[in-house]
Amino acid sequence: MVFHPVNFLDYTQLFVNGSWVTIWTSTVAFALSLVLGALVALMRLSPLSVIRAVGAVYVEVLRNTPVLVQIFIVYFGLGSIGIRLSALLAGVIALAINAGAYLAEVIRAGLQSVPAGQLEAARSLGLSSTHTFFSVVLPQAFRTVFPPIINQYIDMILASSLLSTIAVNELTSVARIVNGITYETLAIFAFAMLFYLVLTNVVAFAAHVFARRVFKPQVETKFRFRIRRSQKLRVGGDPA
Repeated sequence: MVFHPVNFLDYTQLFVNGSWVTIWTSTVAFALSLVLGALVALMRLSPLSVIRAVGAVYVEVLRNTPVLVQIFIVYFGLGSIGIRLSALLAGVIALAINAGAYLAEVIRAGLQSVPAGQLEAARSLGLSSTHTFFSVVLPQAFRTVFPPIINQYIDMILASSLLSTIAVNELTSVARIVNGITYETLAIFAFAMLFYLVLTNVVAFAAHVFARRVFKPQVETKFRFRIRRSQKLRVGGDPA
């Protein structure tokens, strides 16, 4: 087989467009997952056992089933019962629901990491529950959960490649299209991989700069072109 070099300049705009779809999809899904994760985390900390149980079931089901299957359920499954969503909307919803389960455990662990003594001190000073949460709990929890939240966003960018299976024109889907034109599989997908590498490392670097400027003393992100996965909080599913 003769290798014919690909003129990437002919397809660069397609890859750039695909990258923008990847960024938009990942960012919107991530924002939704943060809201969902925060709500589920509060459910997991609820004094009511029924609410804790609902939160626990959500987390366990979503974290222990493949995200690709979840994408198919939202896109094809809902469509089969008359709820028809565009591929882009279905992909965003599926990614958000999946990531929400992981972020729920991260946020829950962050909230629980605040020493109980500080809450008691805040109450002794006459602070309301709302004031205590936003002035005492939230700043400390945010500092704790920041590295794993950024890692989850990076994972979201990579997981968005699965949306190519439902014809969302993100980066991997563009690579498949160009590969169908050129038949230079190795070169095309290596080029796509380079785009993913750039995207994830830009996010990691921006997060590192943000952490250095905002957190005093600094959060140890151990930046080395990527916030290490080892920085993720080790959280387990407490019984409901």
